[in-house]
Amino acid sequence: MSAQESVPKSAAARPPLSGEVRHDWSVEQVRALFALPFNDLMFQAQNVHRTHFDPNEVQVSSLLSIKTGSCSEDCAYCPQSAHYDTGLGKEGLMPVADVLEAARQAKAQGAGRFCMGAAWRSPNDRDIERVCDMIEGVKALGMETCVTLGMLTDGQTHRLKAAGLDYYNHNLDTSEAYYSEIITTRTYQDRLDTLERVREAGLNVCCGGIVGMGEGDEDRAALLVQLANLPKHPESVPINMLVQVEGTPLAGAAKLDPLTFVRTIAVARILMPLSRVRLSAGRTEMSDELQALCFLAGANSIFYGEKLLTTDNPVADSDKQLFQRLGLRMAGFYASA
Repeated sequence: MSAQESVPKSAAARPPLSGEVRHDWSVEQVRALFALPFNDLMFQAQNVHRTHFDPNEVQVSSLLSIKTGSCSEDCAYCPQSAHYDTGLGKEGLMPVADVLEAARQAKAQGAGRFCMGAAWRSPNDRDIERVCDMIEGVKALGMETCVTLGMLTDGQTHRLKAAGLDYYNHNLDTSEAYYSEIITTRTYQDRLDTLERVREAGLNVCCGGIVGMGEGDEDRAALLVQLANLPKHPESVPINMLVQVEGTPLAGAAKLDPLTFVRTIAVARILMPLSRVRLSAGRTEMSDELQALCFLAGANSIFYGEKLLTTDNPVADSDKQLFQRLGLRMAGFYASA
């Protein structure tokens, strides 16, 4: 049954055209947004987007895997999990000098933010110190910094803040109801607790989810409600399309309707009007036309470069060409690029 068929026409959401910041959304209201005629939903999302952002500007980040593979978590989508045989080798934490060289290259290509991801359930304090050295080095290049390292202690979040970290990424992935179908090695509350620690340390939050994992309409709505009803909206909201990797439990899953993905971007924009909504994983498999619809729906951030941790991403030149065709500008794009 489609979203349009399963939501009563009387379950109309409060008109969001003003782009007001709310933290009291219900799943019923968000399901009603998903069920709007496509043109009406796009119109509402574009109106909200234009209220708060330049509609032709996209923030650009680059992502590097600084520690790859052998993660103890069992996330069903992840090729880095030690639970699955995906042919991905285990690599230790990269030397700081190599990370900084990658950051220089990312800056030369035009990225304004450098994100570093490590396949840990939770890092130890020694690892945090090495990551702090990376953060300080990237900041010295004049770039914003973001890391994703798993679950953190209070002391670790404050140490990262002291090193100059700008953003911490920790995705909720899906709805609380569907979560146990995807991950069993940590709880949904574990993720919420880490987000609270990050926020209390004064760090910006990057938090979103993955769609196309077999979840239903209710789960996509519930995920966005959870994000929008946090005490403060995440400053960055990545919306990922599942990248299927052979050897993971989700390899061979039914493909999500591309227009449902666009609807998810649009609803995220309406619910979190001040956040950067990032068109994230899965872009390699998206046509230029689908990406254009996502930008129209309110996506205004991308990852830029050849890799998203361990999966392919459109190369920089392809992004530049698409942006030129669409008349989009890269926020923070360096003139020397």
